[in-house]
Order: sequence, then C-alpha cells, then structure tokens
Amino acid sequence: MTLPDWLQPFVTMDISFWEKVLRTVAVYVGILILIRFAGKRLLAQMNSLDLVVILLLSNVVQNAIIGPDNSVLGAMIGAVVLVGFNAVLDRFAATPVGRRLLVGHATEVIHDGQVETAALARLGISTAELDLTLRRQGSDDPAQVESASLEPEGEIVVTMKPGDRAATRDDLTNAVAELKSLIAAAH
Repeated sequence: MTLPDWLQPFVTMDISFWEKVLRTVAVYVGILILIRFAGKRLLAQMNSLDLVVILLLSNVVQNAIIGPDNSVLGAMIGAVVLVGFNAVLDRFAATPVGRRLLVGHATEVIHDGQVETAALARLGISTAELDLTLRRQGSDDPAQVESASLEPEGEIVVTMKPGDRAATRDDLTNAVAELKSLIAAAH
C-alpha cells in the first residue's frame, strides 16, 4: 500500500529509526553533562544571560537530533525518546549512585552563621544574591543562619538558628496557654 503524496513528507524519514534514537540520546547526554559541569548556579540564580543560553541551547542542538529529517514521524520519535530516556534517568537518579552521578550533592554556603566565601566564589554566587535569598527565607543576617546549602536542583535551603527562627502560630498558642496556666496558678 502506498501513501498519498500529500502524506509522504509527514511519515517518510530521511534517517533510520535507530539513527534518530541514537542522535536523540547522544544530544540529551551531552546537554546533561554540560549542565552538570556548568554547575548548580545555572539552575539556581538564573540571570538574563543564563536565560539566553538556555533558550538558544535547544536551537543549537536541534539539527543534531533531527539531522536532515523534518518529518512529523521523525519529530515524534525524537520526542518519545527524549521523554522516555528522561523517565529512565529520573528513576536512576532516585538511587544513591544515580543521585551522586546525575544530580550531585549540596554545597554548604553558610555554616554556623559564617558565609563560606570560597564556596560562593566556586559556585559563582555573589554575596548580594545570597543576601536576597536569605531575606526571602526570613533572615536579616547570615549570623542568624545555622546552615545554608545550595542544593543540586538549584534551591538554597536555609536552616535558621533555633533562637532566630520565626515564631509559628503553634508557638504563640503554646506560649499563651503557658501564661494562662501560670496566671491561674498564681491566684
């Protein structure tokens, strides 16, 4: 059975199925390695320059994935391979070995109120960017912070020192109840 002429460009691929799969996986792994070595900062504190790089990156590697093939079928095969390969790597990244290889580990940027300036420099994070992150998480001063780490996913996680943590509604309710019991005991 032959396809109508108008349908041919949609389903006739200019490269083989396996070449399409290998090209897609190779580009995925290449970009994964680039981003892994570019560091956590690229994901964490993305500025306009970083955004331009991310936006252009997909365009730069597009031809490496599709080759001379512009068919809809070829595009769908590439999309399925990307999503499927990503799902496999996500499951692998959930294991300890996979997390270490694919995701990495957290980098401490504040320890016991002291800013780790060498770590900030290595990550490419300015003290102004760190200060902004601390303010967003309720700290006015690094001295209030027990620890802060840049996680592999790009988030800076801040743990406040016990005395400097903001009071919760439960803390206030417990304090009021304790005061009421002290007042009742005094009468």
